Amino acid sequence: MKTDVEELTPTRVKLTVEVPFDELKPNLDKAYKEISQQVRIKGFRPGKVPAPLIDKYVGRGAVLQEAVNDALPELYGRAVEETEIFVLGQPDVEVTELDDGNQFAFTAEVDIRPKFEVPDYDGLEVVVDDAEVTDEQVEETVGNLRERFASLTAAERPVEEGDFATVDLVARIDGEEIEDASTSGYSYEVGSKSAVEGLDEALTGLSAGEEKTFTGTLVGGERAGEEAEITVTVQSVKVKSLPDLDDEFAQLASEFDTIDELREDVRTRLGRQVRLQQLSDARDKALEALLEKIDIPLPDKVVEEEVGRRNQQLEQQLQMAGMTKEDYLKDEEKSEEEFDTEVADAARLAVKGGFVLDQLAVQEELGVENEELSEYVVSQAMQMGVQPQQLAEYLTQNNQLPAIVSEVLRSKALNLVVEHVTVKDESGNEIDVEAVQRELNGQTGETVEAAEETEGAETAETAEGAETAEGAETADTAEAGDAAEAAESPADAGEAGAETPVDAAEDAAAETPADDADKGGEAEKKDA
Repeated sequence: MKTDVEELTPTRVKLTVEVPFDELKPNLDKAYKEISQQVRIKGFRPGKVPAPLIDKYVGRGAVLQEAVNDALPELYGRAVEETEIFVLGQPDVEVTELDDGNQFAFTAEVDIRPKFEVPDYDGLEVVVDDAEVTDEQVEETVGNLRERFASLTAAERPVEEGDFATVDLVARIDGEEIEDASTSGYSYEVGSKSAVEGLDEALTGLSAGEEKTFTGTLVGGERAGEEAEITVTVQSVKVKSLPDLDDEFAQLASEFDTIDELREDVRTRLGRQVRLQQLSDARDKALEALLEKIDIPLPDKVVEEEVGRRNQQLEQQLQMAGMTKEDYLKDEEKSEEEFDTEVADAARLAVKGGFVLDQLAVQEELGVENEELSEYVVSQAMQMGVQPQQLAEYLTQNNQLPAIVSEVLRSKALNLVVEHVTVKDESGNEIDVEAVQRELNGQTGETVEAAEETEGAETAETAEGAETAEGAETADTAEAGDAAEAAESPADAGEAGAETPVDAAEDAAAETPADDADKGGEAEKKDA
């Protein structure tokens, strides 16, 4: 087999492959056998039809086509291996010659990773935020916990801003009730502006049993975006009361006996979070600093696919949050053009980052051990709330293990960069990344990466404690606010790089109890 490589662009090549016809013999034999199983010729059992009769009744051309289709993947793979190019995506293949008994030739155009060398990365310096925990942050966190234990008591007066009103909502267009835009028993915080526009103004001043009709634009359902006449009826008015920040509250909301002990624990947890954030920022900025030293061409098709993946991810997340793209852009105060530009820039950066880390892994001759793969799968399974064996089976069945190997290699390459980078905080203090990593790992016995993901779960457990406190029940929170928060994640994901096989597995996994805990709202005490 002879293979010639023509460089069409720095990121796309054309392979011209010539194959002696004799090399197709195994494929021809296989084609005759398979066709023999399918044809029915009198006097011959299936699978026993001689080749000359197949040529006569089916046609030699059909056999050649079957053999070529069978041979092309292997021949293309051999050509790629021999020319030592790093291909991206599927090739555009064209058979250029099929001379029966003499010669077979084809061409394949395919995108490739550009050829380059990663420059020396010793001496790079990055700056991260100070690992500072202020008294204000501690009090804000304690205050958020206090909010979870707030009680709602009935108020015998008209609705005021800040009250929680239990209401019925009926939406009508041209006199016809819109069922998916109507609800009953909805607990709403007046003044939060987290529901249909105009609801806050309509509720203010109403007493229990009173109603008011106003015009508003529907934000969800089949008639979203249309104006409707909305009638709101007040069932009850309740006032939120916060518990005193004393030792009794500390015992109710935590494992500590005094409020000072609770505050100290909050300070410790916040300190851990900011140090974790320092390490995460150091990794991100180390890669950014390395990428700034490298200028390489990027395949347009690969970038376009990454842009499409990010837009699809945004669409799915907004759909789950009950928002439209227009709502999201309005919330982010961005135009469609600005958003598209940001996504395209982030996609190019992600593709470039992947190329650089892949090349660095090759230059440094990095490899992946089975233990590292197992550790990666276990860590991801813990974050997803599924059994490691379940995730491993998913990855194996969906042929995702090669991509997992690539993901682990990229992580090892980035770790190598971080080891050679000088990390300082804004105050000018040099940070020993490895020492911080060991310290944080020693506190919990888990990796920093896993700790970053599970930090939020501890908060969920605290919320669960609030929900199960004596005499407490859950009050509804504003859904639109949750939707806006959920919609922020696509923008964050726009800077994170390409989706990994674990991301896909996570999408396929069922919602876990921890997810439910995150959806809790205010704790409402029953009236005595």
